[in-house]
Order: sequence, then C-alpha cells, then structure tokens
Amino acid sequence: MSEQQLQASKQQITNQVKDYYSNSLNSSADLKTSACCPAQAPPGYLAPLLDNIHPQIKDSFYGCGSPLPLAAEGCTVLDLACGTGRDVYLLSQLVGETGEVIGIDMTDRPLDIARSHIDWHCDRFAYANPNMRFKKGNIENLTSCGIKDNCIDIIISNCVINLSPDKEAVFKEIYRVLKPGGELYFSDVFADRRLPANLQQHKVLLGECLGGALYQGDFDLMMRKVGLTDHRIVSKRPLTVEDETLRALTGSTQFYSVTVRSFKLKFEPRRENYGQFARYLGTIIHSPDSFELDQQLQFKAEVPVSIDGNTAMILNHSRLAQHFKVHGETELHYGRFDARFDAPADGKLTTASTATSGSCC
Repeated sequence: MSEQQLQASKQQITNQVKDYYSNSLNSSADLKTSACCPAQAPPGYLAPLLDNIHPQIKDSFYGCGSPLPLAAEGCTVLDLACGTGRDVYLLSQLVGETGEVIGIDMTDRPLDIARSHIDWHCDRFAYANPNMRFKKGNIENLTSCGIKDNCIDIIISNCVINLSPDKEAVFKEIYRVLKPGGELYFSDVFADRRLPANLQQHKVLLGECLGGALYQGDFDLMMRKVGLTDHRIVSKRPLTVEDETLRALTGSTQFYSVTVRSFKLKFEPRRENYGQFARYLGTIIHSPDSFELDQQLQFKAEVPVSIDGNTAMILNHSRLAQHFKVHGETELHYGRFDARFDAPADGKLTTASTATSGSCC
C-alpha cells in the first residue's frame, strides 16, 4: 500500500468513527455490544462523585473501564477523546480546585454537550472557577490543540485508542506531552489476535470498539518504541459479543477490557532484583489501608514489600513518591526479580547489602 493509500485508509477510519458517534449513537443504550460499557461497578469512593455528575453526561457515557488513578490532587490531567466529559467531571473532583482537567475530542456534538454543563458542575462542586476545559482536536496530533511538551501529569483514556487509525502516533504524542515521571492510565479493548483488514474497517465493529482492538504483541512493541518501556496491567476481564451478526464476523477471537498504567521514566529492559523494599505510608486519599499498583503488586499500609528496580523507580520518581518509603539502592544486583523474594516475616526491612537472592531464572 502506498503512503497516499495508507493516509486515505486512515482518514476513512476516522470519518467512520466520527459518523458513528455523531449520528448512530444518542446514548449508551444504542450500543450493540457491551465492549464500550463497564461491566463492573466503579470503585466505591467514586459513587458520591458520580452523584455529582449531570444526568445527560452520565447517559451519554461510553467506556470500558474506570481509568481514574488515585493520588491525583493538584495534578494536570488530560483525557483523550473525552466525549461528553463524564471522566473529566469525575477527575475535576479528584484533582480539586488546584488541579486542572483538559478533555479533547474530535467531534463537535459531544463537546457541545460537555461544555454546556461546565457552570452546572462548578456550582455542584462549589468551585469558584472551572478547573476543566474542553478542546477540539485529534489525539494523534495534540500540538494542534495547544498541548505542549512535558506539561501533563496524568493522561487517561477510556476505550478510545482502539478507535484511532494511527495508534503509534497516539502513543508518541502521549510520551511527548507527559512530564518526566508522568503517568498514562487507560482502559481499552484488546484482542488475542490481529483482526483481518476487512473487520478492522467494518463500521459497526469499529464504532463498538472491536474492529480496532489492540493486539497485545503489537501494543508491547509500540510502547517500547515510543519510550514507555514498562507498562503494568491493573485489571483485565473478558468481553462477550452479544450481537449474533457481529459474533459471526469475529468468530473465535477473544476480546478483553484491560486497564494499563505506564510511567514516563528511564526503566531497565527487565525487572531486576536489587534487594529493595517499599512501605506504603497509607496517605493516599480514598485508599488509606492499601494501594494496588497493578494486578500483581498490592501494598498494605506500613507492611514492607519486596520490589524490583523499575518499581522502585516509579515509587521514587513519580507523584506516588510522597506516599511511599523505598529502602535500598542499586549498587548490588541479585539477578532478575522474582516476586517470591519477599520481605521477612518479622516485618523488618532487609537492605540490598544483607538480602539473599530469590530464584530468578
């Protein structure tokens, strides 16, 4: 395929997505599958925040997860393809009046709805001034919306990167605009294989977030290529395709809703063992007893947990640093990290100089 043909194909996909969300969907009830609807209830602490969202915003919501990270107070957050702004208004409450939330979308109709309720939400949140704003633009080119280099603390997206015809461009832009130590935290649809080209361009499959589902192998390569070399799975659940026509098209392909987090830091290619431990201080609002970094790593308050070098980097050099105490440096190396290399039962921290190596190979 020539470069001209490739660009034409990408534009066709963009136009199909824009048309589907502008003309085919009026509310989440119009969806033909559950891929763009969270099957699980959001975390309990979000319930009162959701009660503060205007009903029209909630009724117009499409998403496959709850990519709303904790410890966001005072942060600048960017929501990619924000739609009518439900997550923007949730994050507005999480970052507080000292933070800022920017929502970007390429479609006028949802942006008009989102903007029409700014004053309503400021009154509801008792904010003197709005801490949220909405911009029109493409997530493949954030420069066009005025988003500068290294200016964003957290980027979220909720089931939208699959809709992009140029996913690598999206991740490049994400890396560009994140501050050093900033975080990408997103939910999206993944597939256990690459879909054939005709299904990738199928209008309904595209609009229902299945046609552009991310294949894990391609995703890993893209993330490494753009510089996001350590990404963690926060949650993963299988999706079902209820519509018989669409199920016949997709066959045995298995789709998943996956929430992923990744930080803009200089990581090692693998997770290495330096005998380091970390304590969670229990200081994150809404999570005083424990904090889950990913599916495999949960910290209970004041309990030492063995960590690899990359995790130590996250806990020392991101916004999470104020909530953790990391013990141990990187002078001594004990091989590849093995999660079974645990903290002592007596709760006393073992430093790199006295730790014994866990099995890593």
